[in-house]
Amino acid sequence: MLYANQSQTNITVGLQYQGLLERLMFSTLTSVPCCVFLFINGTMLFTLRSKHVFRETSRYILLYNLLFADTVQMAQGQLMYVLAVCRLRLTYPVCGAFVMLAHLTSKISPLTLVVMSLERYVAVCYPLRHATIITIRNTGMVICVIWTISSLNVLTQVLLMINFHVEDLVSLQMKDFCGKESILFDEISDLYEKAYTYFLFISAGIVVSCSYVGVMIAARSASTDRDSAVKARKTLLLHLVQLGLSLSSTLHNLLLIAISKIPDRILSVRIQIFLYVLVIILPRCLSALIYGIRDQTIRPVLVYHLCCQWKNSPLLSVVPVKAKISIFIAS
Repeated sequence: MLYANQSQTNITVGLQYQGLLERLMFSTLTSVPCCVFLFINGTMLFTLRSKHVFRETSRYILLYNLLFADTVQMAQGQLMYVLAVCRLRLTYPVCGAFVMLAHLTSKISPLTLVVMSLERYVAVCYPLRHATIITIRNTGMVICVIWTISSLNVLTQVLLMINFHVEDLVSLQMKDFCGKESILFDEISDLYEKAYTYFLFISAGIVVSCSYVGVMIAARSASTDRDSAVKARKTLLLHLVQLGLSLSSTLHNLLLIAISKIPDRILSVRIQIFLYVLVIILPRCLSALIYGIRDQTIRPVLVYHLCCQWKNSPLLSVVPVKAKISIFIAS
């Protein structure tokens, strides 16, 4: 989330207490998982654009939007981490652009999860009207609304930042590492950001929870496809987990404040790096792992691309025959 930038700043400040070898080791342990997850997310994005069925199905279009925002955010966060580890300080305009990008992408995920949950709710509770309600055109309009809302939030943040007198700065070159706290000078900006974030996640949690309850009630109806209802219920439960992990990212900064009080600075940095991988990086790849493994349509194509199109890969042996045929025949 947005707090990844501040996490990277706090981690790097503590790195000065470490030797070069240990600093290199922890940087590698942080960067390698991120690169692996970026590869998985990138392959998943390519997979979702490689077949006609993915490009023409609303559920997969929404998944692409979710993965795209998560991937951009993870790549941007890792870039900021590398810059901080290398002790490269940016200018305020460049840092502001990175922070605003983090603001934009961090709000896309919960909004997309809300729409994906409502799509599953309509599919189970109103199966006969699903094709007329959830169309490609409506999905595109909803995605535009999601990006518009997030962009307006960023624009509001920029307008609040303008209240800060730039002339008070001696130089545009930052003296500290780029992070949220280095840009949001005004207390009003910080309060607005917190209020918007908490309101967004509480609202999203309520919508996803209500969708889950609605699907559970529909599953007891004799007219509802029980298998479809069970799958939708599991999917909505996973959406709640994803939303919770995303919310944990917003609370990450509070954990860093508590950790910073540990007298042993090296131990503090080690804990911060562990939290960065667990709370910041891992949730960004969770969507690709969940849908890549669970979805019977995506899984064979994703495995095919992950194996670099090795037709004789042993991983493909577990794929059903029909799914394997669809890999090579489906357009």
